[in-house]
Amino acid sequence: MATDSAHRRVRLERIENGTFLVTNDRGGQLRISSGISGSSDFTPVDLLLAGIGGCTAMDVDALTTRRAEPDAFEVAVDAEKVRDEAGNHLTDIVVTFRVRFPDGEQGDKARALLPDAVKKSHDRLCTVSRTVELGTPIEDRIGP
Repeated sequence: MATDSAHRRVRLERIENGTFLVTNDRGGQLRISSGISGSSDFTPVDLLLAGIGGCTAMDVDALTTRRAEPDAFEVAVDAEKVRDEAGNHLTDIVVTFRVRFPDGEQGDKARALLPDAVKKSHDRLCTVSRTVELGTPIEDRIGP
């Protein structure tokens, strides 16, 4: 278990050709695969999009539900995968919120807060999308 609250880590273990078991420091696990074999497992790109959507959804949910519990809350994350001179990467990442609050004063307050909550998440709060937008160097190592 991680003792440093700022440090994050996951471990991947190959379980078969093109399929890995991901384990986080809290013991949670999920399977990922290349997606080539028709598996319904998440791919690394799916996880990146889910990370962006999940991070910002949690920020917005925490801020808006102080006013009202939503009747519906859905976030879609779309992107285009391209191969060009920069290598494989995603472009045109769009996060779309579809949130519906109940009628009444509290729902009105939550609806009014929604655009500001989305902006705060995008500009400051969401670690995942901030990391992608700012660009962070990644160091590869080969261990013993």
